[in-house]
Amino acid sequence: MSQARKQLAIGDALAQVGAAGLFLFSILAAIPGSLRHVRETLRQIWFVGAMSLVIIMTCGLFVGMVLSLQLYYTLAKFGGTAALGTVVALSLFRELGPVVTALLFAGRAGTSITAEIGLMRATDQLSAMEMMAVDPLAYVVAPRFIAGVVAMPLLACIFNALGILGAHAVGVSWLGLDNGTFWGNMTANVEVWSDLVNGVWKSAAFGAVVALIATFQGYTTPPTSEGVAYATTRTVVSSSITVLALDFVMTAFLM
Repeated sequence: MSQARKQLAIGDALAQVGAAGLFLFSILAAIPGSLRHVRETLRQIWFVGAMSLVIIMTCGLFVGMVLSLQLYYTLAKFGGTAALGTVVALSLFRELGPVVTALLFAGRAGTSITAEIGLMRATDQLSAMEMMAVDPLAYVVAPRFIAGVVAMPLLACIFNALGILGAHAVGVSWLGLDNGTFWGNMTANVEVWSDLVNGVWKSAAFGAVVALIATFQGYTTPPTSEGVAYATTRTVVSSSITVLALDFVMTAFLM
């Protein structure tokens, strides 16, 4: 019985992955139709982007401060404190910025998207749109998907900027590292294409994944309050696991 349950769980997981893949093709096909709803797309970019700024900026600042504090004492053992700015910048641009931003984005914006679409499903608003010849994919789903892809790289850049400022505050203002050394080594060793641009590509991919999972869970949830609650939980769990797995794959290829 235990083996049968494991096989059933694996089968359900694979079926969910396949259904999400088909749902992605449906969203891509609906994007041309969503161009007529530019105002809704801009509203969603504001909702998932600007409304997430507070948590992104706060977490970015403290992540940079903690990272600087930990790395300073580690580098001091090898006489390499001058490389603090470089190590912090590379850690943020390549990994921590895109990944942590995506996890925060999934917890804040992803759950909101799932709950909003799930409530539309539970209150038959999506069915009413279909009866009025309005495509829910073009009016509801596609704008939120586009908003996730657009907002995530911008949020990741803000996270990185605040992280570097936090690292500078700790390393230079508190621990006494030379200001010129901090910025000079950073600008000399950080590459625009291999570090900055690759981080932006990662952020866009993570935004697409989180937005896809959030819209898929909300669109396919059972039309009950319990179903919406489970869908928001699945959004956070599935998005977190997928982002971390995709980060490994993208890092392996980009490196």
